[in-house]
Amino acid sequence: MGSYDMSDESPERRFRTLFISDVHLGARGSQADLLLDFLRYHDAETIYLVGDIVDGWALKSSWHWPQSHNDLVQKLLRKARKGAKVIYIPGNHDEFLRNYYGTHFGGIDVVENTVHTGVDGKRYLVIHGDIFDLVVQNARWLAHLGDKAYDFAIQMNRFVNFFRRMFKVPYWSLSQWAKQKVKNAVNYIGAFEQALAAEARRHDADGVICGHIHYAVIRDEAGIRYMNCGDWVESCTALVEHDDGHFEIITWADQAQKPATVPQVAARAA
Repeated sequence: MGSYDMSDESPERRFRTLFISDVHLGARGSQADLLLDFLRYHDAETIYLVGDIVDGWALKSSWHWPQSHNDLVQKLLRKARKGAKVIYIPGNHDEFLRNYYGTHFGGIDVVENTVHTGVDGKRYLVIHGDIFDLVVQNARWLAHLGDKAYDFAIQMNRFVNFFRRMFKVPYWSLSQWAKQKVKNAVNYIGAFEQALAAEARRHDADGVICGHIHYAVIRDEAGIRYMNCGDWVESCTALVEHDDGHFEIITWADQAQKPATVPQVAARAA
């Protein structure tokens, strides 16, 4: 993708709040060009960057920074300059920014976590979520190994979807399918959701908004509203809050596909 003309911007849909996570700029699997396309059509008063926006792990192993990644950074900075409140909550892949809590760069605030207040007054803890991932915390070598395996799955996913596009078949995510079919993955997702719900309760919040596991969903967990933004590596999803206060997950998995929604309550595998 070539350099994007930043002056050509007239979003068709404006929200109260936009939540984006797991873009993984610097990783070969990042679909920054699709996020750029999404941001051409969507804007918000407040934008939360809910971790792993930049992939420091990938950049350490090999430098990959195409023009679309640079354009996306400039796009976000421009939104901040135009008046959007932009809040960056680092994750494990961009943990180098955790040394800069409380600082501001280009109009973007860097914080450890925060509480977002909805239109109806309900409070939502906004956090990346990796500190509740036992693999990341207790076996970082295994997390890095899993990261390499995930990169391979992404490459396979691109190969499969190349042929699907040729036959005009909708986008399909290999890892999302695996997460729903493999029992251990389902158990891991369930445990992660429960841990985040418990943390929200500890903060006296009504819900939690997170990223990290690349699995977009809105659902209730033991009386707590659990919302995950998803990612911009495979599913290409964002969480939005409308002016009337209701939340929605928007998927932008194909440039030819204009706004479509995924179910607000995802089906759980047995």
